[in-house]
Amino acid sequence: MADSSNVSSCYANTSTPYIYAPAVGKVYYSATFTTLGLISNLIAFIVLIKSCKETRNQSRSFFLIFLGGLVVTDFMGLLVTGSFVISFYVTHVDWSKSDPTCHFCNFMGMSMVFYGLCPLLLGATMAIERFIGINLPFVRSSRVSKKRTVSMVLMVWFIAGSISMLPILGFGSYHIQTPGSWCFINITSKRGDWTFALLFSLVGLISIATSFFLNTVSVVTLIKLCCGAERRQRRRDHEVEMMVQLILIMTIATVCWCPLLVFIVTTALAGTGYTVKYLLLWIRFATWNQILDPWVYILFRRSVLQKVNPRIDWSQSSVRSLYPSFRENVRRFTRSSVGSNLGSDLPESNEKSNSTPSSPTSPSSPTPLLVGSES
Repeated sequence: MADSSNVSSCYANTSTPYIYAPAVGKVYYSATFTTLGLISNLIAFIVLIKSCKETRNQSRSFFLIFLGGLVVTDFMGLLVTGSFVISFYVTHVDWSKSDPTCHFCNFMGMSMVFYGLCPLLLGATMAIERFIGINLPFVRSSRVSKKRTVSMVLMVWFIAGSISMLPILGFGSYHIQTPGSWCFINITSKRGDWTFALLFSLVGLISIATSFFLNTVSVVTLIKLCCGAERRQRRRDHEVEMMVQLILIMTIATVCWCPLLVFIVTTALAGTGYTVKYLLLWIRFATWNQILDPWVYILFRRSVLQKVNPRIDWSQSSVRSLYPSFRENVRRFTRSSVGSNLGSDLPESNEKSNSTPSSPTSPSSPTPLLVGSES
């Protein structure tokens, strides 16, 4: 055990004491989990590159850049954290003896925070981009470019990286967790540890709440647009496809991350410590986000759905063609509402429409007179 006077104190006894127990986990589970996630993200990255080359829609190309940033983040997160966990179960190394200066623990903790916040922040950023693209298309088209989209992804990485480095600068600390294969936030009654734990959780929860609110508004707006004229539907297919993918990404992030974030908030506010097995359970639950995210784009694309259900006429560019019953209900409702407001005026309008063709013939009668006079 390292000296308790160590500045980092990542191995010191706190409210979450470290217990070296390599027999708690199995290398097969970690290896299978990491391999599945890496393969999934690699497939998604290849599909994204192919789609970027084929797409001609500007808003879709920007959305693919955000998806690419999300896939790269998930891939690197699994690669970095999975490598350390697998090496621990293979070698049974005791980091408190091999790394008394806590370099490993700090790096592992930074990786857990960085690769945990990035998907949540990227999800919120994608929700903001789709909200502007659907509700304020003219503002978006004049101010958003590919370079600016890439810079937004880089900014998200910078913000997450800055938050993860705060314990290195003395604001909070990282602590090795049982069974000794990973490090995470040190949740104690100390002011710095308590504040940093709340900061991490609140940033994640605010990102999820922002995504939920903006995506809800965007979906409502998109439904109104999809019920408009047919000529406007042809430009909304990609919008619907992107919103479906974004909602699924938000749902996965909410289900996977909310238990851990709420657990950290309640533990920090209570200040009474917690059971390590619950923290380990919610961490494993949260890491499923990195495996499920890439399959959203791999599976929920029109080209894939067309193969799954070829009976649907996917060649048409109308979103309403996928839901004929919904379209007919909208038409019936529209006709009934128009008929109730204009019921007595309909016969007169028909008579006027029948009499209008005679109007263009009337000015034609003076034509021969004019010709005759000229002759």
